[in-house]
Amino acid sequence: MASLIKATAPQVPPGEAVFFRSFFAIPVILVWLLWRGDFPAALATRDPLGHVWRGFAGVLSMTLGFWGLGLLPFPEVTALNYAAPILVVIFGAMFLGERIRVFRLMAVALGLAGVLIVLAPRLTVGSGATTPGETLGAVVTLGGAVFAALAQVFVRRLTLTEETAAIVWWFSVIASLFALLTLPFGWVLPGPRDAAFLVAAGLLGGLGQIFLTSAYRHAEAGLVAPFDYASMLLAVAIGWFAFAELPTRQTLLGAALVIAAGILIIWRERRLGLERARERAAKAGEG
Repeated sequence: MASLIKATAPQVPPGEAVFFRSFFAIPVILVWLLWRGDFPAALATRDPLGHVWRGFAGVLSMTLGFWGLGLLPFPEVTALNYAAPILVVIFGAMFLGERIRVFRLMAVALGLAGVLIVLAPRLTVGSGATTPGETLGAVVTLGGAVFAALAQVFVRRLTLTEETAAIVWWFSVIASLFALLTLPFGWVLPGPRDAAFLVAAGLLGGLGQIFLTSAYRHAEAGLVAPFDYASMLLAVAIGWFAFAELPTRQTLLGAALVIAAGILIIWRERRLGLERARERAAKAGEG
């Protein structure tokens, strides 16, 4: 999906790309809901405002991320996007009252160090190492990761009252409506190639949401989450073959640190979850 968006970035503004990504995911999600027998019952919501906030954060995240795809190499954008799971830990403490223990705090520090390693070369405008466009790309991509993390915080709140199907459905609908607001800011009529790529990006985005949702239904989060980091391997391969882009050593080093931090957080949460489960089982046995 991201590679198709990147291929259209020179011609299509990011707000328009967000609309295609969101709107053409709707038919895929609708077919999935009909196949499961969840339509329209699963679309009922008890927190419509929560969906609006999640959609708003998600649209900002996609808009900034798609903008960054047009300005930076694919592997570098992928590495900077790995900041989102690290930021979720911080925002979870700020907005949800979640505790950050010493282990997680150290993992967050490691992840942020990795992000700074990737980001640093793009903040040296005037040295010849980078261009103003690349600096802007790094800033907007990191901003996209910040809003992606905020969107995840909103999703955590929504899961307390909402069905997964409703969260997936209403995000695509609300994101499409928000993206339409960018219409006065320079949308273009895409050519046949770009239009096909944008529609395909939307269809693939919908499939991605369904696959991820299904994965979390059939396996524990601690098992599923680390597979997200395989996207770095795909980004390197696609960047090389499709866009003639190779990651720098700093990008790979920074990405490795962020990935290590993310996996440490997931491993620690899994351990704590198992301990809590044993404690509950022990108390139930005593009772």
